[in-house]
Amino acid sequence: MYAIAIIRYRRPLDEVLPAVDAHRAYLKGLIEQGLVLASGPLDPRYGGALLLRVPDEAAGATLDRIRDGDPFTEKGLAQYELLPWAPVFGKEELDRAFAPKP
Repeated sequence: MYAIAIIRYRRPLDEVLPAVDAHRAYLKGLIEQGLVLASGPLDPRYGGALLLRVPDEAAGATLDRIRDGDPFTEKGLAQYELLPWAPVFGKEELDRAFAPKP
């Protein structure tokens, strides 16, 4: 299952910036696990977005774990909106582009 996470900062940007390196290190670990496919800040910078691929059988629990483990969440700097997503158009292309690497 695919999902989109919208991350909205709950604190001013100057309070968020010191935690960006820890947040990005956390996301790199999720990328290595094949959970995060793409990520980046919104423009203007009031938060960010993630494109995720999570196991169908544990989608809700996996999304909760991703949110709860983020340093932004742990420090109360941001809140997540987790949106499970069932793409219709382009799904085959996404599946090919993000197929697990052998």
